[in-house]
Amino acid sequence: MGAVWENPAAAAVPGKYRWCLNMAVQYKRILLKVSGEALSGEKGTGFDETTIASICAGIKAAYDLGTQIGIVVGGGNFWRGRSSGKMDRMDADKIGMLATVMNAIAVKDALRQQGVPAVVMTSSAMPQVADTFRSDKAIAELEAGKIVVFGGGTGNPIFSTDTASALRALEIGADAMFKATMVDGVYDKDPHKYPDAVKYDTLTFTRVLDERLAVMDSTAATLCRDNGLPIVVFDLNEPANIARALQGENVGTIVRE
Repeated sequence: MGAVWENPAAAAVPGKYRWCLNMAVQYKRILLKVSGEALSGEKGTGFDETTIASICAGIKAAYDLGTQIGIVVGGGNFWRGRSSGKMDRMDADKIGMLATVMNAIAVKDALRQQGVPAVVMTSSAMPQVADTFRSDKAIAELEAGKIVVFGGGTGNPIFSTDTASALRALEIGADAMFKATMVDGVYDKDPHKYPDAVKYDTLTFTRVLDERLAVMDSTAATLCRDNGLPIVVFDLNEPANIARALQGENVGTIVRE
């Protein structure tokens, strides 16, 4: 048997675990991007507690493998700045950032209900709500065995939560970004509209950008490409896909240069 790495927080959290170096776990630390819409389930808006619990059960399964997990949650179940009518774009985006903080708190609480230690960090100072993000502090929390849920986007308007995900992934030194979607990977066209759509098992960032494939916005894709951060795009309708992808199963599309 190969060398064994013991999680430094194993004695302090429920469900002690070990990550064996000879296990088929591909990534030690990941950044998971979850859309706000995913938290609303079939309701389409707000929170659906059953859906959130199911998603967090999938996250827990990945956590129990020993992988360190950071999470960025979108805010689309409450608000989308780009569809806010006549409202000033800067103000609309600020509302969207606050929506992601609400979602981050909900995910943290759902994880804790399942026995997973989790904390929230926000991009802007909200001392009564959560700690303000600092990369060294976030890394310390991850290494202590906690899941860190990032709220507030980048802290700036205009930038999407995809870009926030890429940024946080790089700041915490993640090995990969896991982008949870409602389809099982990246297609050459919308599979919901076109039955002949072709799924890609692998893609390069250059192709994603050149062909404007629906993976993420160009700012986020460029950040990942320029910093060598691979993206795993998978279907969150099966929350167990998070752990499966960590173990090397082909559950979606891998994007790397």
